[in-house]
Amino acid sequence: MASILVVEDEVAMNDLIRSELEAEGHVVRQAHDGPTALRLVEEQAPQLVILDWMLPGLDGLSVCRQLRQNHLMPIIMLTARSEEVDRVLGLEVGADDYLVKPFGVRELLARTRAALRRVELEAKRGAGAPGDEKAIVHGRLRVEPGTHRASLDGVELALTPKEFDLLFLFVANPGRAFNREFLIERVWGGDFEGFDRAVDNHIRRLRQKLGDAGDKIATVWGVGYRFIA
Repeated sequence: MASILVVEDEVAMNDLIRSELEAEGHVVRQAHDGPTALRLVEEQAPQLVILDWMLPGLDGLSVCRQLRQNHLMPIIMLTARSEEVDRVLGLEVGADDYLVKPFGVRELLARTRAALRRVELEAKRGAGAPGDEKAIVHGRLRVEPGTHRASLDGVELALTPKEFDLLFLFVANPGRAFNREFLIERVWGGDFEGFDRAVDNHIRRLRQKLGDAGDKIATVWGVGYRFIA
């Protein structure tokens, strides 16, 4: 069971999605416009957001962009736009998945289950040594947020604070693509100039320090970067 926010201005569609999700045991809240969606998330962050592109008050892209400033929950974007440029734009602002209308409810439920499975796996991943539940381990790579240390094959990596923050964000969210704007907001607090070049340079140095494991930080063309578990 998970908490899910459905943001869709078509009332009948919103109610249909809610009823199908509730039938699977989820707790569902509803919003029919962008500002309400943002308010509900700030009141109580859900584990998943299903977000329509076309919304009154504030469109879905703007909602997604604002959510990504402070939240990492999966976002499934619903839209009637099927062009590749639109799909890329949705992913670029922070959506994790993209479903074009009209769609089958069973497909939406399947994508919802897949997104929630990733959340569950990410929450479970990591328990390194006994008594150190906060450590995140991916094969040869171990990241300890509590001590701000990272090691590869047992050898500690000499990372700068920003490099560590980037690595921790990636390993804590494997498979999720992050665009450069989000990385700047999350790691530098948005107060930084030279956006793309700064991120790319830090990623390049981080990959070098990871050696052959640097390939785990993959480039997502047109979007940004993702960590491959």
